[in-house]
This record gives sequence, structure tokens and C-alpha cells, in this order.
Amino acid sequence: MTTQEIIEKENKETKWVKLSSKQIESLIVDLAKQGQHNSQIGIELRDKHGVPKAKSLINKRISKVLKASGIKTKTESDFIAEKIERIKKHKEKNKQDHTASKALTKKLWALKKRSE
Repeated sequence: MTTQEIIEKENKETKWVKLSSKQIESLIVDLAKQGQHNSQIGIELRDKHGVPKAKSLINKRISKVLKASGIKTKTESDFIAEKIERIKKHKEKNKQDHTASKALTKKLWALKKRSE
């Protein structure tokens, strides 16, 4: 099966969705302006608005829609960096927490792998 055939099949399976592609794109932008990141937007579209996969309906990823509208999104590296900062603050208060030290090491390695 080619990619085009797969997209056509997904489009046939989602005929029951009542929202148009313009409405879905505006929902994505509104949710991003509320401070939600890409995965949260996809979950909310699925759970509250009955959109199984945004990409199959609008033929763009959520990140591409946000980039086209000029909204900056957080990357996975940003989330890892925030987690590292929280673990460091925790380690300052709880010096004997060796589990947190291991978690910090794992997150630092994950961040290093992403930057390569």
C-alpha cells in the first residue's frame, strides 16, 4: 500500500467526524494558545471533540499547523530540561535521596542524546 492509499483509507474511515478541517485547525490553535502542548491537544481533540486522528483529517501534523500559525511549541528537550531543574531543586532539599540522583543521571543522558 502506498502512502496515498493509506491516507485515502483513513479519510474513508473518518467520514463520521462532523468538524471540517478549518474547524479542527482553529481548535488546535485555540488549545495551543491556552497553553497545551501537542500531545495534550491531540488527546483533547480525541476525547472531547471526537476527532480520532487530526493528521488524517487535515493532512498535517499538529506541530505543522502550529508552526504555520506562528505559535512556538515546546520540544521534548524542553520538557526534559524542565524535569532536570525540578530534580535538581529536589536534590538540594533532600541530599540523601539516591533514587532522585539516578533519575537525574538518566534525564541528563536523555538530554545529551537528544542534543546529538
